[in-house]
Amino acid sequence: MTPFLCYVSASLLGYLLGSCPNGLLISASRGIDIRTQGSGNIGATNVLRVLGKGWGYLVFSLDCFKGLLSVMFAFLIVAYSPFSLKRELVGIVAGIACVLGHTFPIWLRFRGGKGVATSAGVLLGLMPIAVVSVLVVWIVLFKLTRYVSIASVAAALSLPIFVAIYLQFNFLTGASLLPFSLLIAAVVVWRHRSNIERLMRGKEQRFGQK
Repeated sequence: MTPFLCYVSASLLGYLLGSCPNGLLISASRGIDIRTQGSGNIGATNVLRVLGKGWGYLVFSLDCFKGLLSVMFAFLIVAYSPFSLKRELVGIVAGIACVLGHTFPIWLRFRGGKGVATSAGVLLGLMPIAVVSVLVVWIVLFKLTRYVSIASVAAALSLPIFVAIYLQFNFLTGASLLPFSLLIAAVVVWRHRSNIERLMRGKEQRFGQK
């Protein structure tokens, strides 16, 4: 296997893991097509609103886990490769593919979730210290606003800021982590564009609001 094929393998594996529609599968097990309920999104937030906290947290955990798993598999590819590969770069390739698989799953005509939980899993595998910081931002803003969308967008935007700070103080290593964090932030914000439009019109629902 050439270095190029190592990257291709990591990206294909990441995409396939990401494209597993946990929200759809969990809701289907309860006799519900989540795409026809609530916001129509297959992500954890919509599952939580429709099926309750327990099922929503389960979907979030599964979506997060597949992001983490994509990075772990990428690291295994590096470990067993006879070539000198940059560990974090292969992990980033797999992580990006996993997030894209979640947001654009081929099985669902490229209409998936918004990538927050999956991105969190990828980041947990690559830079756990940044995940803790971003999680604090999410929790604080969610508690203050009760808007999942505001908390998610703000947390995504804070990610490259934290990464830049941690790289500056050598809490993180790997120059590719900063552009990766910018890309993740851009994808999450872009996937929340409909939420942003509703917020601007005053139509976005707060968490728990019927």
